[in-house]
Amino acid sequence: MIYKPIVVVAGEPNSIFSEIFFKSLNYKKFKSPIILISSHNLIKLQMKKLNMSKKIKLINILDIKKNYLDNKTINLIDVSFNQRKPFEKISSKSNEYLKKSFDIALKILEKKITNKFINGPVSKKFFLKKKYLGVTEYLAHKTKTKNFAMIIYNKNLSVCPLTTHLPLKKVSKKINKKMIKEKVKLIDFFFRKYFKKRPKIGITGLNPHCESIDAFNEDEKIIKPAVKSLIKSNCRIFGPVAADTIFLKKNREKYDVIIGMYHDQVLTPIKTLFEYNAINITLGLPFIRISPDHGPNEKMLGKNISNPMSLIKALTFLDTKK
Repeated sequence: MIYKPIVVVAGEPNSIFSEIFFKSLNYKKFKSPIILISSHNLIKLQMKKLNMSKKIKLINILDIKKNYLDNKTINLIDVSFNQRKPFEKISSKSNEYLKKSFDIALKILEKKITNKFINGPVSKKFFLKKKYLGVTEYLAHKTKTKNFAMIIYNKNLSVCPLTTHLPLKKVSKKINKKMIKEKVKLIDFFFRKYFKKRPKIGITGLNPHCESIDAFNEDEKIIKPAVKSLIKSNCRIFGPVAADTIFLKKNREKYDVIIGMYHDQVLTPIKTLFEYNAINITLGLPFIRISPDHGPNEKMLGKNISNPMSLIKALTFLDTKK
């Protein structure tokens, strides 16, 4: 059986990604060839600093067409980046390098060579420049995708924030029935396609205990009607449920996915429960996009103590997918 390659954009060059990438390859042999998009010079510097060793084969997009790939080496597409030290302070210096890296990856994906994509972390401050809330939104813009969802996936329980990296004061104005229904249908489709089941979905309220002292209660006026409509379309959805109790053991065991109204409402408990044993999957894109569930982590650069589990899970999830 021929496995489609996994395209990996290393992301911010001054991050822990190279460390966890090499640790992942040493931890497990993957059946899918891996195409790494990164700086060859920088990878060599970082391998030396981290005392890592892995065979690298330089390739280009034409090599991919010729089935020139194998899973015994890193198939590297070199993107020039001028840096003399293995790690430096994160700055806007890497912006053009990152843009080129993502553009190359998207070109490979557009050619349908593969549909498997992983990206390392980027700096929201420097690369996204507050123009996009996160890489999820950046890729949605680049692929002209209007309906998308971010889930943090674990085989026991996954979560989806209805709004992502949005200030709390803007959340109530952003949520609406259409958004809820679109994201639930994406999640339902994803689970039916990859796991052959309709997921049980719990959805939290926005307000404490799903109650509000304001005249307009979002839980009653927006969330509850959206849930009723989704039930009629055969989605297995329940709620709104109070966010302060939905993650109790006896409650969370009822669901495959819990949808929250904002980022920390569901990401704080899922990270508390599973730590690095979860991956970030973007639904709705023309390909499967996954990223490890962590940021650049500048404080741990070059220390060789970062946990690679999230990237291992990301690579494993894509490894045998069609």
